[in-house]
Amino acid sequence: MRGRIPGICGALRMWDRILALLGLALALASLLPTAGARRSQDLHCGACRALVDELEWEIAQVDPRKTIQMGSFRINPDGSQSVVEVPYARSEAHLTELLERVCEKMKEYGEKVDPATHRKSYVRVISQDGTKMDLSGVKFDGDVTSSLKFACESIAEEYEDELIEFLSHETENVKDRLCSKRTDLCDHALHIPHDEL
Repeated sequence: MRGRIPGICGALRMWDRILALLGLALALASLLPTAGARRSQDLHCGACRALVDELEWEIAQVDPRKTIQMGSFRINPDGSQSVVEVPYARSEAHLTELLERVCEKMKEYGEKVDPATHRKSYVRVISQDGTKMDLSGVKFDGDVTSSLKFACESIAEEYEDELIEFLSHETENVKDRLCSKRTDLCDHALHIPHDEL
């Protein structure tokens, strides 16, 4: 029996160590989803803000005099038609066309990490007007752009109606109204300045 007591005590100490390690592993594992969730939130927020910026820029590039005919093309009993000309830039047809291709622009974005908060934001690495850009601290690679493009496509598909609703009229602060208030994709980012992504 004397030989078994040290064996039992040793086994109990071993179980204590295993339980302590399991407890530590569970504690660390509980922190991982938070970091992953924040990373995902930063990505989706950045994709939403970049998407809106790109759409607004594309809309601004259209000649304001360009129009499209909307309405019914049926002939009424009196021989007339109910057709109205509306500005093309903010028409549903143009916005739908833009939504189909705008996420390709995510190839022109990089990831920037705030050193104080460790939050990620997404910035253009290629300017739209040819001006030189400060790219210090910006990570630009295939993983970043493909993740951003995928998030953009998901948002464009899921919130297509909301995007068209907001962009079909000239509205201020579309990024905040859509990405923060309507969709909660950027609920942490209400303090982000309007010119940042």
